Amino acid sequence: MSRLDSFIRRMVAQRDVLAEARRLIADRPGPILELGLGNGRTYDHLREIFPGRRIIAFDRALAAHPSSVPPEGDLMLGEIRETAAGLAGIGAALVHADLGSGKPEIDAALSRWLPGIVRDLLAEGGIAASSSPLQIPGLEPLTLPDGVGTGRYFLCRRGD
Repeated sequence: MSRLDSFIRRMVAQRDVLAEARRLIADRPGPILELGLGNGRTYDHLREIFPGRRIIAFDRALAAHPSSVPPEGDLMLGEIRETAAGLAGIGAALVHADLGSGKPEIDAALSRWLPGIVRDLLAEGGIAASSSPLQIPGLEPLTLPDGVGTGRYFLCRRGD
């Protein structure tokens, strides 16, 4: 599969997983956290599907399109591992993390710290959507939407 086709499949999976997350948290209070603002496409999509919800975005440095920059107070810059950990206990309804690099050694390190931080950010019953596996006690895997291939994206609920 070409890199373009792989990217398209990942973006379609992301959109479909976020639509499912929207359904799952429709009546749940709490902010939405975007771990990895990047160019801001997903942040912009989250604003569209969650109008009126507070969305806090995290990234190492600001590189988003000007139309996709969060308002002051909702953008946390610095090492995501540190800045996100600083909001542990915030009671997020949804945490979305698209931080994978496609480089095995970097993604292996990510898989050691990301699940615990995601769990600590979520409210009980909150939902996590991630391009990286979130295998840790307290995060229960959920069924992916039809058409999203196993391992393409991950969807979990904080159980406690």
